[in-house]
Amino acid sequence: MNYRHAFHAGNFADVVKHVLLVMIVEHLKAKDKAFRVYDTHAGRGRYDLGAEEARRTGEAAEGILQLLGSPAALAPELQTYLSIVTAEGKAVYPGSPLIVRRLLRKQDRLSAYELHPEDAKALAALFAGDIKVKTIALDGWLALGAHLPPKEKRGLVLIDPPFEQADEDDRIVEGVTAAHRRWAGGTYAIWYPIKRRAERARLHAGLKASGIPKILAAEFFREPFAAEDRLVGSGLVVINPPFTFAADAARVMAILKQVLAKAGQGSAEIVAISGERP
Repeated sequence: MNYRHAFHAGNFADVVKHVLLVMIVEHLKAKDKAFRVYDTHAGRGRYDLGAEEARRTGEAAEGILQLLGSPAALAPELQTYLSIVTAEGKAVYPGSPLIVRRLLRKQDRLSAYELHPEDAKALAALFAGDIKVKTIALDGWLALGAHLPPKEKRGLVLIDPPFEQADEDDRIVEGVTAAHRRWAGGTYAIWYPIKRRAERARLHAGLKASGIPKILAAEFFREPFAAEDRLVGSGLVVINPPFTFAADAARVMAILKQVLAKAGQGSAEIVAISGERP
């Protein structure tokens, strides 16, 4: 599966991921002390929903566009996220680095990494002259080994790989285990597609075996597992989650399920991979 951001911008998985991302960043802002966000697979940062890549899949129609046209768009829990999205205009969807940037205070910083040459160039142009954002044309997995911990000593690492390689789950486990050894106090959020039951179980088992003590997964299913190979849901693993994350994520995914699930088939779950049950 190639999950290059431009082809899937604004789909149901993007909506869920970004709503949860906003929650985590807002929790970091509860303290005055500065923090840094690392976005290891940042993409272009902003996406034209009328561009060829987005039109080819048409996935935004059952994601952000469907949400904006529903009563759920009035839910208080979604207002910060939706205010960022709508500020970009009807035909544009902000990627994770742009969403994070809109949330930063004067003391906070963002480091955004992108390896794809075309996307890295667009990302650099988007944030040109912005002193709060540093864009780096580098493999995000290498960044985890080279740039942690941050001088701020607080922050979030967002890992959202394109899943172009069959061993991406193994790279996630190896990458976050090594990163956690370097910076045990950071919060890590790792996005993953859910297509097959066995792949999901393998990722959970690998993370549990890592020995990292506090790991939760927020999983959203648009429909049950299918016999054929297709995207039925997505998950966000959070290491060192905010204290209220489990309850907040469950509440907001219940709201999104009313809009983004297929014909009432959706579900959402908070899974304790390691540590105390939520």
